Amino acid sequence: MMRNRRVTRALEAIVVGLALAASAACAGGAQTQGRSPGYLVIDALLGASGATPTKFANTLDSDVVTNVKQTVNGQQVSVPTVYEDPGEVQIHLNLKDLGTSANPTAPTAANQITITRYHVEYMRSDNPNPTQGVDVPYAFDGAVTATITGSSPVTIGFILVRVQAKQEAPLVSLIGDGGQGAISTIAKVTFYGQDQAGNQVSVSGTISVNFADWADPTSSS
Repeated sequence: MMRNRRVTRALEAIVVGLALAASAACAGGAQTQGRSPGYLVIDALLGASGATPTKFANTLDSDVVTNVKQTVNGQQVSVPTVYEDPGEVQIHLNLKDLGTSANPTAPTAANQITITRYHVEYMRSDNPNPTQGVDVPYAFDGAVTATITGSSPVTIGFILVRVQAKQEAPLVSLIGDGGQGAISTIAKVTFYGQDQAGNQVSVSGTISVNFADWADPTSSS
């Protein structure tokens, strides 16, 4: 009887150990799975306000409405304007089999990966299961085409926050409160593509996106 219990405990320990090993493997090498000999690595994922679309940063302060100063009939007025917010990603290609230090393996034309689309999903740290259109903006898919050829990063532009998101719940409720209210989210962006042999490849990154009726830029048009 005692021997059977020991055998059972030993088997349980083996099963638990295998489960933990499998979990660790999944968490650490998700992007290296699949049939393609290459995989993608994100070097940087950045965002910029549509009102200042060239000022990219690691965190995006997304303005739900921007009052743009314009001259109308000889008078300067503020015109409420909604901008979409651009994103920028820097990606490079690695090979799963890197060879040796004396004889490293370099990507060939067949290993090049062409990205064709991306998916943006918004999450909240204070709510593990947010409702789209209530707690966070709706997720969406976009098209973008770029070919990653090797270890030198390629910069790709895309839309991180659509203009539609600022015209519907929950962001539209932030308009006019002078920044008193805010919705802080984490945007998960996944890029999808395939190598030249047709093997599917994907890679994901995250960036903090804070929505509010932020103070407007001082420049005028």
